[in-house]
Amino acid sequence: MANGNEVPEILTNSRFYLELKLDGSQEPIDGYFMECQGFKRTHDVIEIAEVTPQKMGASKSGLVVRTKLPGNVKNNNLILRRGMTISMTMWNWFKAVEQGNWAKQRRDGSLTIYNQASLEVARFEFKRGWPSSYKITDMNASANEFEVEEVEVVIEDLIRLK
Repeated sequence: MANGNEVPEILTNSRFYLELKLDGSQEPIDGYFMECQGFKRTHDVIEIAEVTPQKMGASKSGLVVRTKLPGNVKNNNLILRRGMTISMTMWNWFKAVEQGNWAKQRRDGSLTIYNQASLEVARFEFKRGWPSSYKITDMNASANEFEVEEVEVVIEDLIRLK
């Protein structure tokens, strides 16, 4: 480039690792996920309409001015999908929440994104997550796909660390 600046590498969405570690698990890592959806953080928008003394054209009424302000931050639920294994960890986590232990079942996790050289270049951390739904894909005797386990996780915070 003429100014000597390098063009930043565009990251692919297929080189990631989502880490989720649950208490009491028999597995060293509880999530080798093949798909992650819902990593979104947004502001609520507060809209204020005010009537000013300034006249609007030939009208006798004041000019309406609208202002938009940032409100509370909210995070989408995460949808985590992985090939189903014999592990009962995700199901047990969901059942623990169902049995009234949801406050004790909140977990933190992270999503790491890698570049083409397999170096960590972006990391997101989610806080105080708990499963709100659990499902597996439909069965079909003539299909040849892997069985997929899906967990929807409610999170309270999402932070980009890198």
